Amino acid sequence: MTRMAGQSIVPAIAVLMLAACVSAPPVATPGTREVVPPVEAPTAHTGAGLVVVRAAESALGAPYRYGGATLQGFDCSGLTQFAYRSAGISIPRTAAAQQHAADLVPPDALLPGDLVFFATGRNAVDHVGVYAGQGRFVHAPASGRVVSIGYLADPWYAAHFAGAGRFRSDDASAQSARASP
Repeated sequence: MTRMAGQSIVPAIAVLMLAACVSAPPVATPGTREVVPPVEAPTAHTGAGLVVVRAAESALGAPYRYGGATLQGFDCSGLTQFAYRSAGISIPRTAAAQQHAADLVPPDALLPGDLVFFATGRNAVDHVGVYAGQGRFVHAPASGRVVSIGYLADPWYAAHFAGAGRFRSDDASAQSARASP
């Protein structure tokens, strides 16, 4: 290689290195390799919802554990209970009971912190996740897997979608859920 060729390569490498520095790296959530975009900007209606989403996201990478409701392991409804508890809201234990007690939310009106329900078996609601915005939800999918991000647009979840619901700290349904064990 001549001296002239070597001199033109050095500035080109420097430009490429500087270009890499100006673009921010994607934000990865601890415990997972998945890149998670930030939750939508808060509105007056999403204050508690954002607390719920952040709590659910804090569990990303935690193992699935049937009946679990702690960072040591979650099942789907245990994860949603954990997330809502962090916002000071008590909700029922099972996915079906959560859907029954929640205020119905049309899919086009979903806000971060809402619950999304799925019927994966015999037409009964048996799976739930926390809507995180931008078509994403946090859930504990199944035995042998970890708490992760799902997408409402995924064909499997779209085919099994069974509705959405919302709890607010002042809901009568949340009040009655507090009274139940």
